[in-house]
Amino acid sequence: MIHFDKFILNNGLRVIVHKDKSTPIVAVNILYDVGAKYEDPEKTGFAHLFEHLMFGGSKNISKYDEPLENAGGENNAFTNNDITNYYLTIPKQNLELAFWLESDRMNDLAFSEKSLEVQRNVVIEEFKQSYLNQPYGDVWLLLRPLAFKVHPYRWSTIGKDISHIENATMKDVKDFYSKFYNPDNAVMTVAGDVETEDIKILAEKWFGPIAAGKVKIDRRLPEEPEQQEEKKLTVERDVPFDAIYKAYHMCSRKDANYYTTDLLSDILSNGDSSRLYTKLVKERQIFSEINAFISGDFDKGLFLFTGKLVKGISVETGEKALNEEIQRLTESVVGDKELAKVKNKIESTLEYSEMSVLNKAMNLSFSELLGDANLINTEIDKYNAVTKEDVHRVANEIFRTENCSTLYYLSKKNGGN
Repeated sequence: MIHFDKFILNNGLRVIVHKDKSTPIVAVNILYDVGAKYEDPEKTGFAHLFEHLMFGGSKNISKYDEPLENAGGENNAFTNNDITNYYLTIPKQNLELAFWLESDRMNDLAFSEKSLEVQRNVVIEEFKQSYLNQPYGDVWLLLRPLAFKVHPYRWSTIGKDISHIENATMKDVKDFYSKFYNPDNAVMTVAGDVETEDIKILAEKWFGPIAAGKVKIDRRLPEEPEQQEEKKLTVERDVPFDAIYKAYHMCSRKDANYYTTDLLSDILSNGDSSRLYTKLVKERQIFSEINAFISGDFDKGLFLFTGKLVKGISVETGEKALNEEIQRLTESVVGDKELAKVKNKIESTLEYSEMSVLNKAMNLSFSELLGDANLINTEIDKYNAVTKEDVHRVANEIFRTENCSTLYYLSKKNGGN
């Protein structure tokens, strides 16, 4: 059980405090309720660009990293389609410095043409290196718009097209900041050897004066209609092995069936004793590697299969073998022992994730944004409540041919393997 306190400032900033006396390090996590799904379809990649811009300096702090590192702190951030998350760890005695740094960039980020140009170039280079010039790098740029036609999950966090960031103006950037980077659009969690009353004082001092956002954020996103027919796309690239990617639509992170779906992915692909690895890699040697996982999106997301084929095996053979394993789950009920095994693994993973103050700070923030910070304490019960009949039912709901989008990613060298 992770105990925590929660309070809300007048400007809407939600603050969660978790006391952990076991470490002299304090974690501060600031989660902004903005991800790529809230971008203008003609101006994508902005949430990710801001992940970089937020380290470019603010009104009173020219270099974010320097004072933090001098105080023995570390920091980083990440963006996905739902959220942007900034986190740091710092020795307890220097905690107020973290409040100063984070409040200053929330209140008044320094916008200069130079900073924008530097970070724009960093993102453009990342787009080229990670997505365009990397083997299999453009998979998600192809698979997302194949699976999604309406919902903004149809583009990746990096953006739909490199030109969107290349053409970003100072006004575009300032508008995005003023709309989303506000206290009433954030959750701050502080975890470590701290007292809630002390955190209240610091939060009021540093974040209290910051005004709430002036623009009301419209959270109503276009809902993806149910997929009615199978979709396929074949591409050839300069890669060593043919690969298959399958995407099935699934429920949202907030849906009761999420926990069943997560366990379903673990039955198929979690470790060397999982079904796909045992059958398709070890025994039949059709795939050199194969994985099944869920996107975990806040809105309705994807259940994904990714597999690289052994040289000489055709995509037709590979897909047939994969479909046979999927069919096994839809036709027969999983055994008690197999379900118990994946539940135990999940429990171990959740317990391990609660060992560090940073992970606890992150998980409390995520849980709060999902609707209730106490979700961090109830998730394991939700997993344990899943029955083998639930797994069978959800497998049949998801693994329908018309619900699938398949990308065949072929090696150019010999016209395939």
